[in-house]
Amino acid sequence: MKVPFRLNSVVVAAGFAASLLAGAAHAQNIKIAMVLPATGPVTQYGDMVKEGVETAVEEINAAGGINGNKLEAVVVDDACEPKQGPVAANRVVNAKIHYVVGPVCSGASIAAAPIYNNEGVVVVTPSATSPALTEGKNFTYIFRTIGRDDQQGPFAAKFIAEKIKPKKVAVLHDKQAYGQGIASAVRDTLKAAGTNVALFEGINAGDSDYSAVITKLKSAGVDFVYYGGYHPEMGLLLRQAGEQGLKVRMMGPEGVGNPEINAIGGAAIEGMLVTLPADFASNPKNAAVVKAFKDKKRDPSGAFQMNSYAAVKVIAESIKAVGNDSAKVAKHMHTATFDTPLGNLAWDAKGDLKAYDFQVFQWHKDGSKSPATK
Repeated sequence: MKVPFRLNSVVVAAGFAASLLAGAAHAQNIKIAMVLPATGPVTQYGDMVKEGVETAVEEINAAGGINGNKLEAVVVDDACEPKQGPVAANRVVNAKIHYVVGPVCSGASIAAAPIYNNEGVVVVTPSATSPALTEGKNFTYIFRTIGRDDQQGPFAAKFIAEKIKPKKVAVLHDKQAYGQGIASAVRDTLKAAGTNVALFEGINAGDSDYSAVITKLKSAGVDFVYYGGYHPEMGLLLRQAGEQGLKVRMMGPEGVGNPEINAIGGAAIEGMLVTLPADFASNPKNAAVVKAFKDKKRDPSGAFQMNSYAAVKVIAESIKAVGNDSAKVAKHMHTATFDTPLGNLAWDAKGDLKAYDFQVFQWHKDGSKSPATK
């Protein structure tokens, strides 16, 4: 699998250490940690977040910074691994960084969140969608600029029930917090709508052969498959299903909406459905932001770029309003409404958005996507 941006752990650690040593020379800089997968199988999602953060930081600094202070973005690698989430969080805390955009993946976010919250670090994840991150936790420092699985899942299920109208559906997942959570929401909403869910089953992420589950799909006679998880497994499911004569349409969440899936699934990708954040880059209101991305040869239309950009802008606007105090910033974020490229953002007491705009897209074998109507 071709990876356009990959930092090995030594490079990341060295860069992180260098940024700390430079602290004396940049004492007035306000640091934001980009906690993301710089290594591992989903580095592309880290790329998306990095593009959004860097575009916002550059724009803010070019305009004079925040109350005269510049922003400084620092990469901290958690590889999207739950075991690495707390390790990355402790690096952030030990470096006395009070603001984070990330973590990217739900498992790593859930594992790290107690550390960030207990240490008063404001976290805004642009991509972690599991309800378990915020539900019932009484966190005051954890936010997200994306909808939850129990918003995205029912949205996808409604599209399946009303537009696809399948006779039998299989719902698969990768047995992880993100994938299983959203798959469960899809299953429950489909059942409530009267759709026949013939199979609900987990697969092992990282496997290279899904023949066994494809045989089950064929035996069950399903005519539609929803998969909760990430693009490497979805690509294999599509390709191997085609090779074994199972011609069914498949759908997944934003975790499968990665250009790398085309190299994995080949022609079988054509027609895959995916729920993604709405195409905020196509909104005329965001023309200047889109230009800022494109001027740096960055993609403003990916799944998480605009979410990450908005996360930085919200943090910056809050610091400007109440000062560089993370407790005050968090309180301000819970009470204010922010005008962003995603629209007006406001959070509830748990740190979840009160509203978020998802959209269904159809994926094409050339890597492009288009709005789906059926």
